[in-house]
Amino acid sequence: MTAETSQTLDRGLRVLKLLADTDHGLTVTELSNKLGVNRTVVYRLLATLEQHALVRRDLGGRARVGLGVLRLGRQVHPLVREAALPALRSLAEDIGATAHLTLVDGAEALAVAVVEPSWTDYHVAYRAGFRHPLDRGAAGRAILSARTQPLREPGYTLTQGELEAGASGAAAPLLGVTGVEGSVGVVMLADAVPERVGPRVVDAAREVAEALR
Repeated sequence: MTAETSQTLDRGLRVLKLLADTDHGLTVTELSNKLGVNRTVVYRLLATLEQHALVRRDLGGRARVGLGVLRLGRQVHPLVREAALPALRSLAEDIGATAHLTLVDGAEALAVAVVEPSWTDYHVAYRAGFRHPLDRGAAGRAILSARTQPLREPGYTLTQGELEAGASGAAAPLLGVTGVEGSVGVVMLADAVPERVGPRVVDAAREVAEALR
């Protein structure tokens, strides 16, 4: 802690992080032990966080993350989308295919930003807000690849016809962005993805990741 920081706010944020890391909640005593402060301090922190719906306590007295955190999280999407758009525009124009940024939303992949090429006669209509299972489609599979290979760059993922007949996809995961799990990719009307597309998607994902750091 420094003179410019707030000890109370720091503790409150640590409470939220501790609760976010557990599925079953934590008691006041458990939080007190983990934070190294007395129970009275924890009670005050929880009461304040509850007022803002960031924490809730169940009938057994265990504290859990509240729905207010979800409302805050939804505001992140516009910021991420804005940061990603330049790289997506460049990718779409270069490849001549619809480019997208996809983030994890629960057990699904959610397209939060989509850019269509301006010069093609035909391209796949892929809309922001489109959802699909993480284990289907290049965008979701790229994210899963980063989960299973966290120690090295996973590269890119190619799929064909998994989400739409006649459409192929390529995607690469976002790496090194704290708190953001997602991928950048393209979807095109083709039986197979051209060889140069995969590396180009990896470059775009790297550009987006740098913009978000």
